[in-house]
Amino acid sequence: MKYAITGATGNLGGQIIEQMLKLAEPAELIALVHTPAKAQVLVEQGIAVRPADYLNVASMTQALIGVDVLVYVPSKTYDVVQRVTELQNTLQAMKLAHVDEIVFMSFFADQENNPFVMSPYYGFAPRALAASSLKYTVAKNSLYADPLVPYLPELIERQNVIYPVGNQKMAFISLEESAEAFANLAVKPQLRNHGETYLLSQKKAYTMIELAAIMSEVTGKPIGYQPVTLQEFADIYESDGDGSELSSMYAGGAKGLLSEVSNDFEKITGHQPSTMKDFLYQNYRK
Repeated sequence: MKYAITGATGNLGGQIIEQMLKLAEPAELIALVHTPAKAQVLVEQGIAVRPADYLNVASMTQALIGVDVLVYVPSKTYDVVQRVTELQNTLQAMKLAHVDEIVFMSFFADQENNPFVMSPYYGFAPRALAASSLKYTVAKNSLYADPLVPYLPELIERQNVIYPVGNQKMAFISLEESAEAFANLAVKPQLRNHGETYLLSQKKAYTMIELAAIMSEVTGKPIGYQPVTLQEFADIYESDGDGSELSSMYAGGAKGLLSEVSNDFEKITGHQPSTMKDFLYQNYRK
């Protein structure tokens, strides 16, 4: 079998490659990247690296020649139209390259009433896959837990979690465990190819008061919960370039739309995901 992974030098794509190496031989993997020069370490591991441009059907078609299963990690853009175009180009390229199996990375903020700016894309994608005649599976990530670790020093200084979600809960999954699930879906045909939709999450969602209590225990510092407004949150992180987009996501969280959890991770991998407390203890360095 030949497995291709898009975004293979990115945060999730890179970890999917690492997890795939536990389940498949390097010669079975094809890393699809925008800039091959950045993927030299993959070449040294015996993994084929191919250039792939989501916005160029010919490029994507050439990259997919000989592939059996595509693990599709979308680009990071917040431009909905571009994301839709990239997916449509990829589906067209799959047909031209005679690739008919795809494991698609999605996100659980896809509800019709979700104000997250990317919600329209995540609502569109499974419908496009259903209409494609391809064999497909959708795995929806919950919120990534990983950014909480470098965020802790700021929260310690503020002495508060500030997410503008009120008393609503939010659900999380780590990048490593998300990648583990995607790798397993890729190599286990009994779990995919029939339009399945999985939700990747920890077993429990947390109110911000509960999350702050865990952070206090892990860091040994007092951290409470004092939410800012959605606009204040957008303004605080405007310099990072995605303040308004993240604010729109937490607007969905304030509606309770980021709280769903499932047992799908255990179904896919055979073991339970980490708890938030265990994850933070394992990754936070005082």
